[in-house]
Amino acid sequence: MQLLGTIILAAGASTRLGQAKQQLVFQGQTLLQHTLQAALALQAGPAVVVVGANAPAIIPDISTSNALVVHNPLWQEGMASSIKAGVTHLLSVSPDLEGILVLLCDQPFVSTPLLQEMATAFQCSGQKIIACSYQGTVGAPVLFSQHFFPALRQLNGQEGAKKLLSQYPADVAVIPFPLGGIDIDTLEDYQRLLQL
Repeated sequence: MQLLGTIILAAGASTRLGQAKQQLVFQGQTLLQHTLQAALALQAGPAVVVVGANAPAIIPDISTSNALVVHNPLWQEGMASSIKAGVTHLLSVSPDLEGILVLLCDQPFVSTPLLQEMATAFQCSGQKIIACSYQGTVGAPVLFSQHFFPALRQLNGQEGAKKLLSQYPADVAVIPFPLGGIDIDTLEDYQRLLQL
């Protein structure tokens, strides 16, 4: 299997929710623990969790795992700063990475089999980006080849990695992930999740 790093973005302040979404509990685990477990079970390479807002509360969820914690002091600038912090740290500990998976911590149905499917598609398709499709869009989780590492480090402000998907559609292979559209931004989202 190729050497893949993983970035879990967990630096946001969850302002619309009013509490740290990373710590919401679903099926006996926090959302962050669930995402982390799915990523680490892939056993493809190092994983980093990028923290910012609420870091002191979130870090205990990570400390029992093999993941690396990266503090992003610029988290208020938006997602791009967290992606850059994650990519930079991963390449400092593992400069030979062939790809980097970017995960959000608020997609409760991300699973190791899904990430495995993405890794296999990356290996077999020859495409430089493997993204997930749901609800008429393409987005996270996303796997980028090393070809895109410089572009990931040049993102700015609120831009997520999704910008690269629209810029380079010919480089994207897509994995269907119907439950990917379920993410937690508000209390109503969380209540709907608990009723599923």
